[in-house]
Amino acid sequence: MDLNFSKTAVLVMCAVVAIGYSQDKKSKKKTANIDLSHWTVTVPEEDPNKPGKPIQLGYPEILDYNNIEGVKKYMYDDPKDKSIVFYAYPSGTSTANSHYSRSELRETMVVGDNNVNWTFAQGGYFKGTYAIEDISKEPDGKYSRVIIAQIHGRLTNEQRQLIGQKDNNAAPILKIYWDKGKIRVKTKVLKDLNAEYKDMLSDHAWGDDEGRNFKEKVDFNKFTLEIKVSDGRLEVVLNGTESFVYDDIHIKKWGVFENYFKAGNYFQSKTPGTFAKVKIYSLEATH
Repeated sequence: MDLNFSKTAVLVMCAVVAIGYSQDKKSKKKTANIDLSHWTVTVPEEDPNKPGKPIQLGYPEILDYNNIEGVKKYMYDDPKDKSIVFYAYPSGTSTANSHYSRSELRETMVVGDNNVNWTFAQGGYFKGTYAIEDISKEPDGKYSRVIIAQIHGRLTNEQRQLIGQKDNNAAPILKIYWDKGKIRVKTKVLKDLNAEYKDMLSDHAWGDDEGRNFKEKVDFNKFTLEIKVSDGRLEVVLNGTESFVYDDIHIKKWGVFENYFKAGNYFQSKTPGTFAKVKIYSLEATH
């Protein structure tokens, strides 16, 4: 092999790598700080290959969300403030266990595998920085509501078989709302504290608590949410200052379930013409 040619080839290869790396760094600087390899997105657009079901993207397809037809309308970059925008409206397309539309991320601990999840005994930590870009008003003049973060329960295959359920869906133990400019937190309570293990696995065994609002009004400003999970304990923190702690019997009983985090725009209206745009600037989930 000609030595001069080899040197030239090496220099060209290094230049290509350097350009690619600089472009990658440049592109990353314009986007939100989110490692999407550990998230799956659902958008309120019907999957052309699965009539009646919404489009879902996992890794690696999710990395190209800005360019995928049927997705880029609902999940897209805003380079002006380095956020990802999640847009939803009552499109008529929703997931199997919901009547509402969503543009929402679902945590995947193991890339591409929804069957690996976590328990409260294992613990978890979630942190996301958000802002509401825009949201509609209902006929009563009040802003529409939107769920921006969740901890969703999941049955193991053995639990699903035990109660004869067709899927692995369980109730969400935590829902965090943007509600008229405030952050509202709702959890589940076990209706019968003497329920046997098998009976606790059903959605119908759990009801909603009364919910709590943080004092701070975030309105359309940027804010940060933290969720801290440990055995028998759940804590939600707003902007590092206000905190709600749940460590009662209901949280302890919830320990029978597996869980996963969700984040984005789970829009809570079916009124024609309503919508919401939720921005996420950074997002992390660890265990």
